[in-house]
Amino acid sequence: MENSRRDFLRRTCALVAGVSVSPFAVNGTTDAETEQAIKYAIIHDETKCIGCNACVEACRETNHVPEGVTRLSIEKTGPYGEYPNQYYHFTRHSCEHCEDAPCVNVCPTGAAYIDKQTGIVSVHADKCVGCQYCLLACPYEARFINPVTKAADKCDFCQKTNLKQGKQPACVEACPTNALVFGNLKDPDSLIVATLKANATQRNKQDLGTRPKLFRITAKPGEISL
Repeated sequence: MENSRRDFLRRTCALVAGVSVSPFAVNGTTDAETEQAIKYAIIHDETKCIGCNACVEACRETNHVPEGVTRLSIEKTGPYGEYPNQYYHFTRHSCEHCEDAPCVNVCPTGAAYIDKQTGIVSVHADKCVGCQYCLLACPYEARFINPVTKAADKCDFCQKTNLKQGKQPACVEACPTNALVFGNLKDPDSLIVATLKANATQRNKQDLGTRPKLFRITAKPGEISL
């Protein structure tokens, strides 16, 4: 059902806008993908996350995200179990930087795009007309309209702030428990590749074929993330 809805949105939005589907993703690949040296991704280790929201506040401050909207949130569920052995689960909610991104496919102006050098899904705010097609198409509900710029906004791995300065994303730098691992999937010696090899991970809604680059090390039932 979700897959059908996604296909319908892509066809409908492209038709309404009078444009073709974006050339960035054809069968989930790009012309430059074979030459691409960097493919950024992130891991959220739910067994280490304590739900402190330091990542959320760091993102807001670094990227000047207005109050009332957020690029990143930590969703808390629980408590589970019986007192005094109760526990919570903490899950990251943000853009998943899909390799075949529905938001890019439906954008009529090219404002939503995949950076060919890094694989980051980003937004040209000056090209955005606020049509909200990308908000509707995103199966992860990770986009919003910035009340200041009036353009679509989302996590971009701090592409225009920390990454530009050679730093890690603000959320990664701020995490007190090292629950976030960011890096280049194309680098076999990177920490993120080593972490993926050493741990079982999950990704959301893989059946849609979006190939998200937000990986999760999920907390086991009964595990207390401290």
